[in-house]
Formats: sequence, C-alpha cells, structure tokens
Amino acid sequence: MRDTQAAPLVQVEGLKMYFPVHTGILRRHTGNVKAVDDVSFAIHQGETLGLVGESGCGKSTVGRALLRLYEPTAGRVVIDGEDIATLSHEALRRKRPTMQMVFQDPQASLNPRMSLSAIIAEPLTEHTKLTAAQRQNRVYELMDQVGLNRRFANRFPHEFSGGQRQRIGIARALALNPKLIVCDEPIAALDVSIQAQVVNLLEDLQDTLGLTYLFISHDLSMVRHIADRVAVMYLGRIVELSPRDDLYARPLHPYAEALLSAVNEPDPDRAKTRKRILLKGDLPSPANPPVGCNFCTRCPKVFARCLTEKPALVQVEPGRQVACHLFETIHPATGSTGGSEAKEHLQHGVTQ
Repeated sequence: MRDTQAAPLVQVEGLKMYFPVHTGILRRHTGNVKAVDDVSFAIHQGETLGLVGESGCGKSTVGRALLRLYEPTAGRVVIDGEDIATLSHEALRRKRPTMQMVFQDPQASLNPRMSLSAIIAEPLTEHTKLTAAQRQNRVYELMDQVGLNRRFANRFPHEFSGGQRQRIGIARALALNPKLIVCDEPIAALDVSIQAQVVNLLEDLQDTLGLTYLFISHDLSMVRHIADRVAVMYLGRIVELSPRDDLYARPLHPYAEALLSAVNEPDPDRAKTRKRILLKGDLPSPANPPVGCNFCTRCPKVFARCLTEKPALVQVEPGRQVACHLFETIHPATGSTGGSEAKEHLQHGVTQ
C-alpha cells in the first residue's frame, strides 16, 4: 500500500531527452528529436504508476532516462533522495541495486550463452561479496519467488517459453532487492494467455516485497488492472495524470478521451452506446513538433490559443493534472473557466 504522506520515492522534474539530428556530408547538427520534452511526475513508495500512449510517444525513453540508461538532456530525476542525473559513474553504479528494469523482449534481454543460474546470479556477482554457494542459494530463492522450477537452473534461454523467459528477467531484476522497478512493456511480446500470469506475478511480488513500479504499456486494459495512477503521454509530453478509476471513468484531456474510447468494452449493452472517437490527421514528427499544443493538429476541440501556446501540466481537480488550455484556467471553487473561448468548447464541444 502506498504512503502518500511520505516524500515520493521517485520525483521527476522537467525531464528532457533529445536525440541530435545530423545531416549533410559534414554531419552538422541541424536539429533534435524531442523524444521526451519537459516531463514531470512523482511515484510514491509501493505505488504503481502506469505510463500509456501510442507507439513513438516517448514512453520507453522516459523509463530508460529514469534509470540513466540514457543520459538525460535536462531535468532532475530524484530516486530515494538522490538526483540520478548528477551522480558520477561510480556513485551511479552503487545506486544501481535500488533501481532495476524488466525489458520488453525477454529473448533479446537475456544472454543466450548464459544459463538461467548465471543470468540471475550476474548482478549478485557484480554488486555483492557473496560466496558462490551463497549466490546459488539466492538464485534458488529468486526462482521460487517467480515460479521457476529449480531443475531448470542449468538450462539456457532458448529452452524456455516467452513467459518463462520474462520470469527470468523479473528474477534478475529482484536479485539486489530494489525499491523501484521500471517495467517496459513487460507483456507486449507474450501470448495473451501468459500476459495475465506475468501481471499477477508482478502484483504478488509488489505486495510481498513492497516494490514500486513504473509500468509502461500500450495495453490500456492491463494498465487498468495493475496501476494506481495513470499518466497519458502524447508526442513526448504528459497530457494527463490522474488516479486510475477517475481517468477511466471520465478522461479530461481530449487525447486521453480518444485513447480510452478504443478500449474494448466487455458489456455488449454498454458497447452499443459508447462513442468511438476517431482522430484525423497524422502524428507530427518529434523532430518538428507543433509550435503550440502538441495535440493541436489532431484535436477535435482545438481553438486559437492551442495553435500558439503550449499548455502546462496543472492540477484541475484533487489528484488530477491536465495539460490543456480547456482546463488550465478552471477555478476549483467555482468550476468556471477564465477564458470564454475555452468555456464554450468545454460546454458545447465546438470543433474547429
């Protein structure tokens, strides 16, 4: 259970991750791909924050920059009281046991030349002074935790199914008793029949070990099952950050509304009455995002201000943050908006 009174375990402020673009014969620096552009959020101890959005929006880049697998261009990433972005390489190495990652493709993330036992024991070899016998006992404990038979210890990754390989990756991430685990689409490469097993395993481990997750996924139904809060990304920026139940019941940002309208509804009666929102136009390039709101080229509620000014991510309701000009001038006491044009769009859904 998360403790919202204590300081967040993870505090991200103004995170930017730009990849340089070089063109011409001389390979001059002519621009940047703004994969992550001014992202801020917090994760409390024991909480699961879901990070969702369409492919290419920057979800995985956020996860990798968070653990400094990528060097952030700008911003602060405070994990357990230390700013990861400013640590020296030696200090960062000592910090690694606190934060681990479960990768998307379990086959690509496991060394095919190492046995299961060697893969799980590798972080123990690098970061602890355990003897060989102690390491092997720890490997067996981790295999028990993730549901792998001890008889498989000397087998190699190609001898396992996709779900079993992901369990190996989870066991490796747990080896050093981390506080934070970034799950980068951990079920995307698995069969549907196996996905629920892996997610249930992650939940059980969280309850047992008090883990904190950043759960990155494009599977909105699975995020609804596992997350406490959900951040919706679009073109490198967070457009809405809300408690899970509030977001799925009543999304505020037009993009979040369109995204959630695509989620399958198991109730046939409700499915008949639900309105599917189809966005027009193409996703802009992160190398050349719009001048104003990143979503203005596809938003069904766009108005003049959206084309010239980027909205800030602000709190509009208790626990709910939205980056949209339709909401940023709402006064909590009255529920009224400061701009008449924005108010008209909210009330009547006027489309430009």
